[in-house]
Amino acid sequence: MHILAIDQGTTSSRAIAFDAELAPVHTAQAEFAQHFPASGWVEHDPEDIWQTVLETARAAHAAVEGDIAAIGITNQRETTLLWDRTTGKPLHNAIVWQDRRTHAACEALKAQGLEEPVRARTGLMLDPYFSATKLAWLLEHVDGARAAAEAGRLAFGTVDSFLIWRLTGGRVHATDATNAARTMLYDIAAGAWDADICEALGIPMSLLPEVRDCADDFGTTDPALFGAPIPISGVAGDQQAATIGQACFAPGMMKSTYGTGCFALLNTGARMVQSRNRLLTTIAYRLKGQVTYALEGSIFIAGAAVQWLRDGLGVVKAAAETDAMARAADPAQEVVLVPAFTGLGAPHWDAEARGALYGLTRATGPDELARAALEAVGFQTADLLAAMQADWPGEMRALRVDGGMSASDYAMQFLADITATPVDRPQVLETTALGAAWLAGMQAGLLPGPEDFARAWARERRFSPAMAEDERTRRRALWRDAVRRTLGPLGG
Repeated sequence: MHILAIDQGTTSSRAIAFDAELAPVHTAQAEFAQHFPASGWVEHDPEDIWQTVLETARAAHAAVEGDIAAIGITNQRETTLLWDRTTGKPLHNAIVWQDRRTHAACEALKAQGLEEPVRARTGLMLDPYFSATKLAWLLEHVDGARAAAEAGRLAFGTVDSFLIWRLTGGRVHATDATNAARTMLYDIAAGAWDADICEALGIPMSLLPEVRDCADDFGTTDPALFGAPIPISGVAGDQQAATIGQACFAPGMMKSTYGTGCFALLNTGARMVQSRNRLLTTIAYRLKGQVTYALEGSIFIAGAAVQWLRDGLGVVKAAAETDAMARAADPAQEVVLVPAFTGLGAPHWDAEARGALYGLTRATGPDELARAALEAVGFQTADLLAAMQADWPGEMRALRVDGGMSASDYAMQFLADITATPVDRPQVLETTALGAAWLAGMQAGLLPGPEDFARAWARERRFSPAMAEDERTRRRALWRDAVRRTLGPLGG
C-alpha cells in the first residue's frame, strides 16, 4: 500500500509515493516555465501545471506498480486560475502568488475603507499577494470573462481546485479550508465565503468552490488517468501541509519553510489571534470540522535569491555551492541583500520596495553575494519571530525548519544565531508532501491520528545559537538600516 502526494510548487511539480510507514520511496519532479509579461507580473501556463502534475504522478504510480490507495494534494497558495466549466479550458494564464499587478487596485480598496473589514474577517492584509484582486483583474481584463462568470459558466480556483477538477474529470469543484483562507474572500471565523467582500470586488459567488476539511472526500480520479479510480482524500496549501508534516499540532509550536519564499507559521490553537504587528491570521488546518488557527509571516523571496544568483547573475552553477562560498566569504565585508524583488512581505508589506545590495566594495565577489543571500533568510525570519513574540502571549518552542534551503548548514546556523532560537531540522525534509500524504492516509483509514503521527516525528539535527548577544544586536541593526533604506519605490 502506498499513498501518493502531489506537491505542486511555484517552479516545479513533484509526486512522491510514500509507503505504509510514511517513508518516501519514489519521487518524480518536473520543472515548468515562469512567465514575466511585465515588471512585477508573474504567470504560469495552467496546462504546464497540469501536464507536469500528470507526468510526475504517473511516474510515481508506475514506480510502485500502481499500488496507490489514496492521493493527497498540496500546492502553491494564492495563485489564481479561472476556467470554463464545460470545457475545463483556462481563460488566461494563472496569476502567481508573487504577482504585484493589482497593487493600485489594493490601494483603491484601502481608500474605500475596506482594509479593516478585510483584515477582521479574513485575517489577511489587503495586498496583491492574495487571490481576490487577482481574480477581479481576470474578470475585468479577459474578454468575455465577466459575462461568462455572471452566467455561471466559469469556475475559480487556487491550484488545488484546478487539479481536483482535472483529476476528477470535472466532477468536483472544491477546495480545503487552508487554501480558501488565502483567497481574501473567506471569513475564517464564520467558515464561509464572504458575500460583502465578493460584492465589493465584483466577484460572482457562483465562481467559488465548495470548502471542505483538509482530510475529506475530494472525489476519485478519472479512471483513464491511472487505469483505475483513486480517491483524493487530503488537501492543504503548501505551508499548512508543512505545518502538519512537522507535527506542529500544539499551540506554541512553529515551523518555517524555506522554498522559493519563506513562510513561518505559529500554531495558536482554537484562538484566532489578530496581529498588531502586520502578521497574517490564517487557518493552520481543519480536521473533523474543527479549525486550528495560526499566525503567519510571509517572506516573498528566500530560495529565489539563490536562484537569482544562479540564473540571473551566473555567479553560482548550483544552489548547493552557496554553503561553501558563504564560509569562504571575507568576514570583513558586510554585504547585506534585501531581496525585495517582488516587494517586501511581513512585517513590512511594501509592494513598491525593490531589491537592493548594501556594503559593496571593489573586493566584493561571488562568495560575499552567496553569503548575503543565505543570511537574508535569517534576517527576514528574525523580523517575523519578533513580530510573533509580540503578538502571541504563550510560550514559543524551537523552530522546526524544512524546504530546500533548510539543507544548508550555514543558513540554518545563521538562522539560529540571528534569532537566538534553537532550530530543529527533521529527518524527513519533504514535510510538505508528508503532510499531504498523512492527511490522505488518515482520511482513508490507513494511517494513525495526530497524536501518534506527532510521536513519530524525528529530528535530524538541532542548530543552537552560538552568536554573542552584542554581535547579534549589531548585525540586526545593520539589517534594519538596509531595510529602512529600501522601503518605498526604488528605496524611497
